[in-house]
Amino acid sequence: MRKMTPPNAMKFTLASVLMFVSTIALAQDVPQLDLPRTTLKAGMHLIQAQVASTPQQRAVGLMHRADMPANEGMLFVFEQAAVQCFWMKNTLLPLTAAFVQDDGTVVNLADMQPQSLDSHCSARPVRYVLEMHQGWFAKRGIQNGFKLSGPPFAGR
Repeated sequence: MRKMTPPNAMKFTLASVLMFVSTIALAQDVPQLDLPRTTLKAGMHLIQAQVASTPQQRAVGLMHRADMPANEGMLFVFEQAAVQCFWMKNTLLPLTAAFVQDDGTVVNLADMQPQSLDSHCSARPVRYVLEMHQGWFAKRGIQNGFKLSGPPFAGR
């Protein structure tokens, strides 16, 4: 004998699913502000970096952020070194990406424009990408070959 689902129970289940899906969709339009943080050093300059280390955290990145403190950024951490490419879909702030080797050495920098789908890639395989306000690195004389320091790069 087959158990019949009452029509009201079916509506409740469908409503629950729709509410869950819409909650996920809304959450995707909200900036990530509660990620773990680390302090990095660029010479005498301190960087307060949010750490995006899971695929979901990396996918959202700095999307939907309307503002960000001057010395704050986001460090993207990947499981293994590879050519990393970034774009700026749903990202409102102009950013510069520093593609960084395991030992903290900056491989290359890329200025990225808000809301752009242009791809910006590392010149070599890297495990780290540090996004900061556009011009942050240039104002401090940081260029390719500069070595960042901090916990992610310690002992490398």
